[in-house]
Amino acid sequence: MQLTHRFVDAVNEALGLHATQRRKISGGPYLAHLLSVAAIVLEHGGSEDEAIAALLHDAVEDQGGLATQTAIAERFGPSIAGMVAGCSDSDDSPKPPWRVRKEQYIARLHTATPSVRLIAAADKLHNIRSLLADYRRMGGDLWQHFRGGREGTLWYYRAVVNALRAHDDRRIVDELEQAVSDFERAVE
Repeated sequence: MQLTHRFVDAVNEALGLHATQRRKISGGPYLAHLLSVAAIVLEHGGSEDEAIAALLHDAVEDQGGLATQTAIAERFGPSIAGMVAGCSDSDDSPKPPWRVRKEQYIARLHTATPSVRLIAAADKLHNIRSLLADYRRMGGDLWQHFRGGREGTLWYYRAVVNALRAHDDRRIVDELEQAVSDFERAVE
């Protein structure tokens, strides 16, 4: 598959939406996470539309809610906007409490499309790899950066794996499950 100008347009859109946003722990540009998730999607056989949705997967929940969702639909089409919506844990402002949002997101994974499950797995795979690296560098100080703390974070990633595993046997779910297990062992 060859990527087209649409992918480049999505990179530029993601850059515009997340230009000032930084990663929670490293402080690096948030765009690095979005590019990594898109790369993982492509490495696992995702389509250009799925890679575009991966680039934009946090736009609704982090950068404007439903107005951003509408703009994505107008610029990239309803299919991509639907994938982005499926990957968003909330479009509300203010956001509901952390645990409520995460439980609702996990419940939605059980009925999600294969495209949404692929992007969700790629997102969580990149996040858990980053968390493991951060934990190795920071130790227990890592938990102060997370609303769910140690227990909530461990619960969330394992619950995501279980929800994805119930409906998907792709290699990416295997990789995510292994990465979550590695993280669980590291923090015990």
